[in-house]
Amino acid sequence: MTLTSTDRPAPREGGAAVVPVLAFAGIVVAVMQTLLVPVIKDLPQLLGTSPSNATWVLTSTLLSGAVATPIMGRLGDLYGKRRMLILSLAVMVAGALVSAVTSNLLLMIGGRTLQGFAMGAIPLGIGLMRDMLPREKLGSAMALMSSSIGVGGGLALPAAALVAQHTDWHALFYGAAGLGLLSIVLTLLVVPESPMRAGGSFDLPGALGLSAGLVLLLLPITKGSDWGWSSGTTLGLFAAAVVVLLGWGVVELRTKAPLVDLRTTARREVLLTNLASIMVGVSFYVVSLVLPQLLQLPTATGYGLGQSMVVAGLCVAPLGLTMMFTAPVYARLSAKYGPKATLIIGLLVIAVGYGGGLGLMDAAWQTVITSVVLGAGIGLAYSSLPALIVGAVPASETGAANGLNTLMRSIGTSVSSAVIGMVLANTADHVGGVAVPTMHGFRVSFLIATAAVAVGLLMALFLPKPDRAPRLRASSEEEAGLERAEEVLRGFRGRVLDAGGTPVARAKVTLIDRRGRRAGSAVSDEEGRYVLTVPSGGPYVVAAKASGHGPRAASATHAGHEGAVELDLSLPGEAVRA
Repeated sequence: MTLTSTDRPAPREGGAAVVPVLAFAGIVVAVMQTLLVPVIKDLPQLLGTSPSNATWVLTSTLLSGAVATPIMGRLGDLYGKRRMLILSLAVMVAGALVSAVTSNLLLMIGGRTLQGFAMGAIPLGIGLMRDMLPREKLGSAMALMSSSIGVGGGLALPAAALVAQHTDWHALFYGAAGLGLLSIVLTLLVVPESPMRAGGSFDLPGALGLSAGLVLLLLPITKGSDWGWSSGTTLGLFAAAVVVLLGWGVVELRTKAPLVDLRTTARREVLLTNLASIMVGVSFYVVSLVLPQLLQLPTATGYGLGQSMVVAGLCVAPLGLTMMFTAPVYARLSAKYGPKATLIIGLLVIAVGYGGGLGLMDAAWQTVITSVVLGAGIGLAYSSLPALIVGAVPASETGAANGLNTLMRSIGTSVSSAVIGMVLANTADHVGGVAVPTMHGFRVSFLIATAAVAVGLLMALFLPKPDRAPRLRASSEEEAGLERAEEVLRGFRGRVLDAGGTPVARAKVTLIDRRGRRAGSAVSDEEGRYVLTVPSGGPYVVAAKASGHGPRAASATHAGHEGAVELDLSLPGEAVRA
């Protein structure tokens, strides 16, 4: 029997290099976030502009990444995830080359905006893994892909610092373009295209509405410290964001093929996972903002550690390295206890890292310990998020759903950047007209991160329990086959027969959900048998048609976790074109 399903397609043999190539693409994309961190304080002088204007070089990347992430995820679901992954990387390379050849502020912002579009590669990579990999390899692969956003950011700090300290700063962009080109070539050579496609067309009004709403929301978050949180501009943009996003939500609910399925997003497991993602994003960015400044402040301040730019980057690098090495640990923990439990463990480890970090700020080696502990916790938390999302949505919506989840993390880092920037500015000492961050500001920042983790932990605790008891993932081909056989028992099964009761082979059987969308499909075998896996419980229509027979449809309801519903379909005898 040939079986294809939009809930769980048959795994494809993509080769052992698929996972590292996709993870490398994620790391390359994440490098864009921290590429300019070592030269942030010098940007006004390098670009010949004011400090407030120079911050747009960072803000533009953040905004374009937030806008592009859900849009590229949906385009990937519709037209091919590999195709959109390559397009994302190509736009990033173009942006890097623009930035590499200019010191003009407007051109630099334009180049950085193009670089931000590559953020869509993370959910696209996760979607490709789900579509291609067998179940026993999927957990650790998604964990590595999800953690790549932190791995790339952590590893880029010392590398970028070394380049910026010893060469012209434009070399950073040439290096980024080279990495992007290498990733494109590897993807073309190694990664096959996914056969999965979502139904419908691209929701252009939804994309424009979401883009406008995100820009109106994130712009005051990132610039509020400069404009003033109570200024008319900041409050006006927040109000406009609320109006636009509410209007966008109304339109999306009335659209047959929306950019973001808000009904799915409002489901408890998806909503709570996305809210927890915001808190994890907040906690991740705090350490990236605090420790490099603490390490580079002169010892004359009484608390600064007086390290060079490169040494500071090396001390923070274990954050990303630990996240990378956490992926296989996550796979074992998740296989035994489930992604919900792993998310809770990760959040607890982050809380320990920030709590202990309050007293580990007196030496460079202490910051390394803090980085390692936080990297382990953030790695576990980040790795759990795509597994929770993938387990809650059909495969045809994986790209869009993970794109939205990645967006939630971006919103978390944006909020973190704005809030921590404001805290450090308001607690700074002014020496000779220069604002110097204080130890009090650093500790308040760590406390804010701890509070964010506590909120995320509360969200994780309210995630619904899995439908079945946790069990070990398959460790062999035989066990993997048993797992898949067990999975298809949770759906609809039966036979397709003609009017005389004879089995009909090669009949196409389609599963249609309550909204009229295709939720799965199968082709009957030589004995007329078919199997359809359900993405979730509820009412469905099962329709069948075959050459030489009229179509037949039947309604049935499935509980979502209680085995298979037997449903035979008898096709009319009159001959019609299939």
